Amino acid sequence: MTYDIAVIGGGIVGLSFAMQATEKFPGLRLVVLEKESGVARHQTGHNSGVIHSGVYYKAGSLKARLCVAGAREMVEFCSRHGIPHEVCGKLIVATDSEEAARLDELLARGVANGLEDLRLLSREAMLEIEPHVGGVRALKVPSTGITDYAAVTAKYAEIAAGRGAEVKTGAGVVGFDRLGDEVVVRTRAGDFPARYVVNCAGLYSDRVARMAGDDPGMMLVPFRGEYYDLDAARQELVRGLIYPVPDPRYPFLGVHFTRRIQGNVDAGPNAVLAFQREGYRWRDFDLGETMEVFMDAGFRAMARQHWRNGLAEFRRSLRKREFVRSCQRLVPEVRMEDMTPGGSGVRAQAVGTDGALVDDFRFVARERFLHVLNVPSPAATASLPIGREILKMVPEEIVG
Repeated sequence: MTYDIAVIGGGIVGLSFAMQATEKFPGLRLVVLEKESGVARHQTGHNSGVIHSGVYYKAGSLKARLCVAGAREMVEFCSRHGIPHEVCGKLIVATDSEEAARLDELLARGVANGLEDLRLLSREAMLEIEPHVGGVRALKVPSTGITDYAAVTAKYAEIAAGRGAEVKTGAGVVGFDRLGDEVVVRTRAGDFPARYVVNCAGLYSDRVARMAGDDPGMMLVPFRGEYYDLDAARQELVRGLIYPVPDPRYPFLGVHFTRRIQGNVDAGPNAVLAFQREGYRWRDFDLGETMEVFMDAGFRAMARQHWRNGLAEFRRSLRKREFVRSCQRLVPEVRMEDMTPGGSGVRAQAVGTDGALVDDFRFVARERFLHVLNVPSPAATASLPIGREILKMVPEEIVG
């Protein structure tokens, strides 16, 4: 059987596309190829579960447009399908005068992105919402929420399969062959001929692009984010979500407190270079993948520019006291003994050939391929509109 579309990657983006493609084109022959034994095993299943509002992203960017729309749609989707979620809002907390001034910029950006009911708060007003918070000023973002993205992805897969899509697990891609108007996707579970391939391979999407003979123009560099869990007896210190004012030089949001949909509270993540693309622990090491990163000219240019920040992140990873100090800027009453090591995730951060951190979502179309190359956070929040965006890029002769 020749499929119309083969989707590589069973994360939240690939399955959102599969679900929406089979809804719009009921006769479409579509297969999702996932290398693991189940869906949502990597970035999707290791994130914070936050439904982001879109307040951070540059006005007019794909991230801003798709995140704001996606947040509304995610809440509606979870409500419709009985997936646990809560729109709890968050505080972005300034701890000094310089950060307080940046809150005005964030407010303006949020308004430009179409967010409603944003409000700057004095110290007294902050304490009414989060009685234990530190800082001098805050921005209240009421549309931020929390959910379980692994559950969301499982529902996407269920709906897509109900519409005729096939979801093949254990199907890691090992290569491609071109046969006339077809691409044969060679996997560990067999060969899958398709008229078109959508590469949603997440942490490996640049490598899959190169495997297909296409130059992605960037390297995906893995950054591990490590979390600490707040002791159950101290969880009253955090009612909802407490974030720092982000550093505009970096795409990372900084260490923050998140009340998860399961009821627990964690703090994190930091952002340390991982020595394996799926390196969730310090001992996870792959020499080939590490050398691939260190030999990349774009990574080396980035490292020359940001090495001080990188060292600070490593110190915070290796020394619990440094991590807790970051937490105490937001919630001063947190103590060392309140925090125990929790989970971790890996973010696929695209770095351009010039060393610039690629900030916006990036899609690259080639003959018979569409490579979804840079869709880090807030991709889970924005997964429904991202799926539609990908569908727009698929040639009409494939879906028509």
